[in-house]
Amino acid sequence: MNHHIQKLFGGASAVISAKASRGNNPFAKPLLSIAEVKAPKSELLTTLPALTLNLLRYRTSKVPVGRAAHEIEAFLKQHQIEVILCEFGNRALQIAPIAGRLGIPVFTYFRGYDASKLLNEGSYPAAYRRLMPQLAGVFAVSAFLLKNLEKHGIRHPNAHVAPSGADTDLFQPAAKTPQLIVAAGRMVAKKMPLQMTDVFIDVARSNPDAQFVFYGDGAHLEECRARVRSAGLEHQISLPGAKPHAEIADTLSRATIFAQHSATEKNGNTEGLPSSIQEAMACGCAVVSTRHAGIPEAVIEGETGLLVDELDFKAHAEALKRLLADPKMTADMGIAARQFALAHLDKAKLTAKIEAIMAAAVNG
Repeated sequence: MNHHIQKLFGGASAVISAKASRGNNPFAKPLLSIAEVKAPKSELLTTLPALTLNLLRYRTSKVPVGRAAHEIEAFLKQHQIEVILCEFGNRALQIAPIAGRLGIPVFTYFRGYDASKLLNEGSYPAAYRRLMPQLAGVFAVSAFLLKNLEKHGIRHPNAHVAPSGADTDLFQPAAKTPQLIVAAGRMVAKKMPLQMTDVFIDVARSNPDAQFVFYGDGAHLEECRARVRSAGLEHQISLPGAKPHAEIADTLSRATIFAQHSATEKNGNTEGLPSSIQEAMACGCAVVSTRHAGIPEAVIEGETGLLVDELDFKAHAEALKRLLADPKMTADMGIAARQFALAHLDKAKLTAKIEAIMAAAVNG
């Protein structure tokens, strides 16, 4: 999202945010925070008919009315907005009806939960079906998400797969450190850091020369560290917490293997195509991950990495051991991963693709 703000159409962008900015505007772009629009208390009664009409027309109550709608319209006019990209499908539900009244083409970009978890919630599928004719086009970070939408009768004739991509200049291979394995992700339950820490402990015990760096911060970080200490493997497994992007890129550039275990949550929430995997591939890492969401679209089994079933942590450990036992296969997969990233995951090329498709809608 931040990359689009900075790079699409040469950075000639303005931002409408659903969240409160609290005075934070890191990109110094024209910014409207819907959450900060103050409507008078009396407005509730006067806007009730409009809310009811929106619910009937759009199958959602998310479309702003009253002062919020007025502020959005005024913002779009003031900054002479010609085309809109709504990051996440549920944000398009809010903006498309308003932009439509002004004749502004709207695109949306499905990224994960908006095309998985939300499809199991209330009226979202019906609202998305009503949304599609209002849009000039749709992007998704993986074909998996587009197929997921299609299962609910949600489709658009101008739909495109556009992964979030990786900066292939920042993320690129360096001299590789043999048997260096990297993982990165928030240390929260749905990312399964405890299970992956146990996987690394298992692999480390049978591979004393292997080194593991597991980046990320969160509620389970200390417990993960405690498990490593209890196993007596602090000399092999490092959990440094959250670190700057540049530091992670440097470590990835030297790593031979990247490990991530993504799985579908009980509420149906899935990834789209994890950015961390795309960045690791750009760095020339062989990837060991799961057959989850859009991951198999990038991690080609046996070519750019190895895949295991979701929640099969024993298989994940065995796959890592297999790569550690075969440095040539690991190196070949890393080279293929870099080539795949250059061809299909380069952020600059993907941004240019999105820009060209959006420009075509403006130019008719």
